[in-house]
Amino acid sequence: MPLRKEDKVKKRVACLYRVSTKNQVDVSKNDIPMQKTACHEFAERQGWIITEEHSEKGVSGFKTSANNRDAIQDLKKSALNGEFDILLVFMFDRIGRIDDETPFVVEWFTKHGIEVWSVSEGEQRFDNHVDKLTNYIRFWQASGESAKTSMRIKTRMQQLVTEGCYTGGVTPFGYKLIKKGRVNKKGTECYDLAIEETEAEYVRLVFEKTIRDGYGSHRLAELLNKQGVKTHNGAKFQCNTILRILRNRIYTGHYTSRDFVSPKIKELEIISDELFEKAQYILEQRSAKNDKKREISRTTKGQTLLAGNIYCKSCGNRIISSIYTDRYVRKNGELTETKKNRYICYQKSHKLCECQGQSAYIADKIDTAVIATIRDMFIRIKDKPQTVALEKKVQSRKRTLNSEKKKLLAELDKSNKQLEKLQLEIVNSLAGDSDFTTKDLSSAMKTVESKVAGIESRIAEIDTEIEQQSNAISKIGSMYGDFLGWANEFDNATLEQKKMIVCQLIKRVEINKGYEIHIEFNMDYEQFCLDWAG
Repeated sequence: MPLRKEDKVKKRVACLYRVSTKNQVDVSKNDIPMQKTACHEFAERQGWIITEEHSEKGVSGFKTSANNRDAIQDLKKSALNGEFDILLVFMFDRIGRIDDETPFVVEWFTKHGIEVWSVSEGEQRFDNHVDKLTNYIRFWQASGESAKTSMRIKTRMQQLVTEGCYTGGVTPFGYKLIKKGRVNKKGTECYDLAIEETEAEYVRLVFEKTIRDGYGSHRLAELLNKQGVKTHNGAKFQCNTILRILRNRIYTGHYTSRDFVSPKIKELEIISDELFEKAQYILEQRSAKNDKKREISRTTKGQTLLAGNIYCKSCGNRIISSIYTDRYVRKNGELTETKKNRYICYQKSHKLCECQGQSAYIADKIDTAVIATIRDMFIRIKDKPQTVALEKKVQSRKRTLNSEKKKLLAELDKSNKQLEKLQLEIVNSLAGDSDFTTKDLSSAMKTVESKVAGIESRIAEIDTEIEQQSNAISKIGSMYGDFLGWANEFDNATLEQKKMIVCQLIKRVEINKGYEIHIEFNMDYEQFCLDWAG
């Protein structure tokens, strides 16, 4: 006896709803409810029953593979277990927009006995080659639309950044969201950033401790957590939270989007560009990829002055610091123990190379000698006005360049006269009135011409460098500011601050037997320091 219509088993439906919330904050609030309502109404008209629903928020169907989407994987498991008969979506692009993957995801469901339906486009079948081609073309078009949409959004974001507009996203620590009357193209009032002064003070503290005291991200996180400071999510600070603060250019008053940087917005500036660049240098130095050429120590917790930039003169390897216990017996027979710091050539002490230097050096002797050298240099710099310092720096280099140029011009004049004589001699050779062949004279001319070209090239380089001297004054001023600041604070600075001054000023300290010490300054400061040597 055939079943009556009302006795037929209703087909079970699994619904999939998806919306990518990135760059669509205003749309996503209503998009999934709209898809859900449409799917429910469609299923009811077809006489189907919805047995399970899967929602994806913030998932890109264009960038995220089906293998990495939990909803798709859960639907596949349910399909294999025979838990539904129909996969229903509002539009087929909700399944995905990857042209070389999504068509085969749809086909996978149909091969496992699942009908795939769209509220807007009907059923996707695979009865013949035309169906397969239609399926592929649909997702190829969807992929192209996603690429175009992504490009439009990217371009618009770059335009907004260039115009100095806030483009959304997580509110950086140190700022709050306020409305200033700016509206979007839909007429909705937009949020803008403003400094939250209490948090801004902690941002300044993070940069100051990084640059002046050499604090690492872990140490900074501990410092803020001990003071009870919380992130915008109410969580404790972690290393990565601190690193995001240190690397975010927004604190200098610039919005950024990839390679695009907005003009400076003074009302958003928490730290200067100079401080930001100094922090980036320290982070770069401490990264694992720079370990071999690192000049700044990974931490300033130790009790020695030099760390990261001290080397063995004999073998060239980096020297490490350690603590040892000095034991001696007093006259009264009492054993006394004192903990002291020392520098050790690891390669020598562990017999890893043929090092002819010492295995260990008393740290205090090395540190005292380096401090004395730096203090003497600071004393000489401190007493000179900045204008005198800058003038001496620029004029000294100009005198050197002009002196070299004068010699080159004299040599150029001499070479040009020699070239004229050779040219005249070629005429005599062709007339048979010369002792030299034209071949010999031609070879000599090429040599002189090459020499002339080299002299002219060097003169052009000198002219360019002389012109650049005036433009370099701002950089020299920054260097002088560093030196003057270090000179004023060095004697009263903490050991941590002294370490940071030394590692920024000194590129390399080499030590050898008998406590022979050689100091090499960083390139930017070396010539600057020599200008005050006399």
